[in-house]
Amino acid sequence: MGYTQRTYRQITNPLGLHAYQVQVGESDLAILSTYPEQAEAKRLLLKARRILKAYMARCSEFEGALSPLSPDPAAPSLVQQMLRAGQAANVGPMAAVAGAIAEFVGEALASPEVIIENGGDLYLRTQRSRNIALFAGKNSPFSYKLALAIDPEETPLGISTSSGTVGHSLSFGRADAVTVVSSNCALSDAAATAVANLVQGPKSIENAIEAAQNIPEVTGVVIACGEKLGVWGKIKLVR
Repeated sequence: MGYTQRTYRQITNPLGLHAYQVQVGESDLAILSTYPEQAEAKRLLLKARRILKAYMARCSEFEGALSPLSPDPAAPSLVQQMLRAGQAANVGPMAAVAGAIAEFVGEALASPEVIIENGGDLYLRTQRSRNIALFAGKNSPFSYKLALAIDPEETPLGISTSSGTVGHSLSFGRADAVTVVSSNCALSDAAATAVANLVQGPKSIENAIEAAQNIPEVTGVVIACGEKLGVWGKIKLVR
């Protein structure tokens, strides 16, 4: 499975927001915000990565764990958030890393409106309605044809997508896209990974949706696999 270039970033319509990119190591954030805050966003990204690297240095199992780890009250809040997300979704804490970093940076930026995309994981804080297009690979009949309509009162919000056929992230499933919505971006990320692992074909969509319903704080899920689409929760799809 090869890496798919993030061509979806080329069709973003910022609607009055400043658009810029911040990259440090493997972390590659596409940011839309009311004010241009590139320097501050990079500072926060560097801080998040320092926190995680320091914790990995003293907890050798953290980075490679594929199942939940025990809580660590002494860990930094960023790490604790990932540990809680992993426990809730029954996956390793690193399944929440992209969403956790996006939220860590987004929450601290001063702009009234912030949208951060980190490898398919979105943190949103918006003052106007926004449409978030679904992307399930270039061969999916749903890519760029449907979007999640998000109202400002629903935010801050985390919207995360995991796939077994698109991108380079680890997945044990065959979903073209599993998109999970919750108020916690780290949880959305971990839950998307967990649910995507369960999708082995179109016939397993229903069981995967049932699993999503049992993850605390998940408010909605969209699953695309082949020609089939499954939707549950507080999801408003628009064309």
